[in-house]
Amino acid sequence: MKSVHYPVLLLFLFLSACGTNDMFERTERFPNHEWPVSQQPEAKFEISDTASLYNIYVVIRHTDAYRYNNIWLQVTTQSPADTPRKQLLDISLADNTKGWLGSGMDDIFDRRARITQAPIRLKKGTYTFTLQQAMREDPLAYVLSAGIRVEKVKP
Repeated sequence: MKSVHYPVLLLFLFLSACGTNDMFERTERFPNHEWPVSQQPEAKFEISDTASLYNIYVVIRHTDAYRYNNIWLQVTTQSPADTPRKQLLDISLADNTKGWLGSGMDDIFDRRARITQAPIRLKKGTYTFTLQQAMREDPLAYVLSAGIRVEKVKP
């Protein structure tokens, strides 16, 4: 009798997990845990819901051996039917009182930093983000991956 309940329970869990994905994330790993200036991670995504607001984040994964409290990034945004827009961002990864920002496990830390001041409305179409590290060190040691995350704001 108990064995009949397990398939029903699994089916219920599977169906309850189905839903819309209100998030997009694309990261690129760096060989040897070094980010060369020449390697520029790119993230493309399609927007169809123009009524919603979105937050856009940079996602950086690094080790605790990373030598700086921040990372400078050149972020190029290509939105539908517009010319590419470049912005130089100073992303804090640590501070002197709290230590590493973001979440960490053992010696690896994930930092998600919002690059929009407030939630924004996006146009319909394809968006492309390109990241380039703009530090004075090339390659930049102890960076494991970098990318972009776009989240739909929950009403």
